[in-house]
Amino acid sequence: MASPSKRSQPEQQAPPVQRLRIRYAKRGRLRFSSHRDFSRAFERAVFRARIPMAYSSGFNPHPRISYAGAAPTGSSSEAEYLEIGLSEVIDPARAHAEIDEALPEGLDVIEVVASAGGSMTDRLEASWWKITLQEPPAGDLRQAADALLASDEVIVERMTKKGVRRFDARAAIVSATVSDPLPDRPACAILDVVLRHGSPSVRPDDVLAALREISGLGVTAAVQQRLAQGPLDLESGTVGDPLTPDRDAAGQ
Repeated sequence: MASPSKRSQPEQQAPPVQRLRIRYAKRGRLRFSSHRDFSRAFERAVFRARIPMAYSSGFNPHPRISYAGAAPTGSSSEAEYLEIGLSEVIDPARAHAEIDEALPEGLDVIEVVASAGGSMTDRLEASWWKITLQEPPAGDLRQAADALLASDEVIVERMTKKGVRRFDARAAIVSATVSDPLPDRPACAILDVVLRHGSPSVRPDDVLAALREISGLGVTAAVQQRLAQGPLDLESGTVGDPLTPDRDAAGQ
């Protein structure tokens, strides 16, 4: 007779029969939601939308959702990605409409495609960020950006859960260009930067810290927005679309 202290084995769940990849945006006030806040909101949304989710095995099954390359809290983004595993095959357009309807305004589904396989995370090699700065003037910022790109190494510090961490921010910076101020905000400047992903992950705040370190300028960000996230074209320094292989496989 089995010991009453031993727990029975949990039921094994069937593997997903379809995987969908989702591009979504964090906009407006929802950019201040943390990754944990978003994951809770998304799980509620797929439940309300009655999406046939596949679940993990074990004593505490959870929906098969994997997240990749989440933007830092406080940053808006047009290029966030996740993948869900389903217990039934459904039309990606249906998932797009129903999940988007169930999410709060500011968390917006942009595209849903059927996965063609392979690792989604491996495709997210770099990000393109647009950083709106309150100061300094664009001319001074251009000089600082040029000095940063001309440097071989710029060490910055970031406070983490394990204390202060020091690392080289320059190694992740593929490009950094300064645009003219906005017509309605002549005092601001716009910095476009492409950052290669790595460990540790270099964030827009780290780029600003590097600019302060290299130039001594007071650099303050008003808005940080990720415009793209995907494969890095080293020749052009641009960021591609990670969902292209999935669309190609589907003949879209």
